[in-house]
This record gives sequence, C-alpha cells and structure tokens, in this order.
Amino acid sequence: MIYIIMGIFAFVLFFLYDINSILLKNKLLYCCFFAGFILLSAATAGIIITSWASIRIDFIRLGIYGGFAFVFFGLLIYTLFFALPFQDTYLDTQAPPKVCRNGVYALCRHPGVLWFAGFYIFLGLALGIPLLKTAAVLFSLLNLLYVFFQDRWTFMKNFNDYGEYKTAAPFLIPNIHSIMNCFKII
Repeated sequence: MIYIIMGIFAFVLFFLYDINSILLKNKLLYCCFFAGFILLSAATAGIIITSWASIRIDFIRLGIYGGFAFVFFGLLIYTLFFALPFQDTYLDTQAPPKVCRNGVYALCRHPGVLWFAGFYIFLGLALGIPLLKTAAVLFSLLNLLYVFFQDRWTFMKNFNDYGEYKTAAPFLIPNIHSIMNCFKII
C-alpha cells in the first residue's frame, strides 16, 4: 500500500509543479516534476520488486504484453522528454512558453496520457501482479485528472496560443485529421 501512496504523492508533486509554474514561481519547486517522475518510478519498481517472488512467469504473456508495455514506455519517454524542446520546456523558465504542435502533439493535446495508460495496463497484464493492476488504473485516472487540470487551467494561463491549439488538436483521442497532421509533420 505504501507504493500506492507514493504514486499518489507523485501526482501531488506534478500538480505542485504546474501551480508553481503559474502562481508561485519558486525556483526550488521547479524540480517537482522530476521528483514526481522519480517517485512514481520508485513506486512502480517497489510494487514489482516486493511482488517478484509471488509472480508466476508466463513467458508468452510476458513477451506479448511486456512488448506492448515497452513500446508504450518508449512513446511516453519520447513524448515527455524528446518531442518537446527540452531547454525551453523544462529549464528556461524565463522565456515565454510556446505550444508544441508538431509530431505527437499534432495527434492530440495530451498524447502522454495514452502512452502512460498503455504502459501501466500492459505492464500489469505482463507481470500479473494484482497491486500493479490496481496502480495502473489508479495512476492512469490520476494522470487523466492531471491533464484535465493542465488543459483547463495551467496551459490556458501559460501559453498565449493554447486556445487556438485547442481548436486544432483533439483533447485526448486522435481523429483522422489529427493522425494525418501528425504523419504530415513527421
């Protein structure tokens, strides 16, 4: 249960990062996003490590679902840390932020939510750990709540052109137009 609490606290840190970026502007609190990422990773690892002895390895299930989890994890890391201009997004807090409309961000406004949920769901299925399956659902719902907050408050205050971007890209579920834009840009 401690790992579930750690995961929940990771999302508190994500929210704090966003609130800080708009209201507080405290340099120390800019590390909350990375701290949340580390805490969520540690919570996930903790669930797996403490349950490892009780896992019955089904190599077919592990291979298929684990492969999907690996792909979704790669997409998540790419979307959060490489699809966005790293310096402008995470380090340069003085420059006016710009909406990224290229690549996966042409697909939908929050593609990381899709990859995050896919990673956790397939990881839970691959390993068959009940607590990990619970964490997959809970963490995915918290992540959805987090992007609702970002979409309605943080990004509207942070990006001058976010309202325009909202009309150009779907919130979460890609449509044929956004898929074509994503591949056109790539």
